[in-house]
Amino acid sequence: MLLERARTAYQSWKTRPAGFSFVREGHRRTRRVREVTLPDDTLRLLSFNIQAGIGTSRFREYFTGSWKHLVAHPRSVETIEQIADVVRHFDVVGLQEVDGGSLRSRNVNQLVHLASLADFPFWHQQLNRNLGRLGQFSNGFLSRLTPYSVEDHILPGLPGRGVILVKFGHPVEPLVLAVVHLALGEKMRNTQLAYITRLLSPFRYAVVVGDFNCRLEHLGSSPLAELGLRAVEGDLNTFPSWAPDRHIDHILASPELEVSHSRVLTDCLLSDHLPLATEIRIPDAVRAATLEHRLPLID
Repeated sequence: MLLERARTAYQSWKTRPAGFSFVREGHRRTRRVREVTLPDDTLRLLSFNIQAGIGTSRFREYFTGSWKHLVAHPRSVETIEQIADVVRHFDVVGLQEVDGGSLRSRNVNQLVHLASLADFPFWHQQLNRNLGRLGQFSNGFLSRLTPYSVEDHILPGLPGRGVILVKFGHPVEPLVLAVVHLALGEKMRNTQLAYITRLLSPFRYAVVVGDFNCRLEHLGSSPLAELGLRAVEGDLNTFPSWAPDRHIDHILASPELEVSHSRVLTDCLLSDHLPLATEIRIPDAVRAATLEHRLPLID
């Protein structure tokens, strides 16, 4: 009874208007704000599959540590706190494999905890697979800027894959960010990439970040190639973190966007993936539209 009352109180608390949103699968939410803001020049961007704080550090732990996917391990919360020290240095963060509060996370919503620890005023959770107390499998988004629109989209295929579509600036000329976690199989992954291509095709300035579960050369022959997005340059192997030899986490940007300082955070051994970072210069057209249109936005 006491646990049920606590859960009811938390459900009531988390839906209050604030600098965050919590959207269940299949639901679309468009925020209305009085004024949109952009950074002075560049946007510091990070993509990170955090593996729900499990922190696999060698191959054999996929077997010996498999129990960590069901119940919390002694350092699960500490690992999330260490991840907060990493993400705090960025303006916008796209996260994959975030747990929204279950046994394995000690009933802590990891996204909320990260936002609190790293002082992000805006966060958004996309719950893609709800296994109750056994797991709240989610994508996540942290931002120091308030977007004018956040949308959740369920990707084709088996339940559990989604994309968060985030729009900054103003509808006249927005900067659009997609946070994704794609399927393992090539056929279904290409179906998902075709869906994402349709979402992004109307926009001039777009960035896609996340765990694609495929190498860059596979994307070149996928439906996403229609958009002409460019991968950030460099030796960017991200998986497995203890001996990275695969580039399966990507940041792709429209050719009109100026991208710099792309890098893998090789000393961040807190997941089986390494985080991928870059900086994007805010286009003049996006800034001009933002400055010109300061009235309340109505979608």
